[in-house]
Amino acid sequence: MTTIIPEGDDLRNAVKWISEMVLSGAQKSKMTLIDEASLRFDLKPADQEFLMRCYDEKFKSCE
Repeated sequence: MTTIIPEGDDLRNAVKWISEMVLSGAQKSKMTLIDEASLRFDLKPADQEFLMRCYDEKFKSCE
């Protein structure tokens, strides 16, 4: 099984933060978490797009 590892510390930290939010039971939508991570870690639009694609399937049950 391959693992996608994003490039850049900001993007890695955003992925870690989103994962921690999900594991802690945060009842927020995929877009809310991605928007909050984008602001918190000053992500570029391309990084935001990466997060949306990466978490698309994982968050369907959260919306």
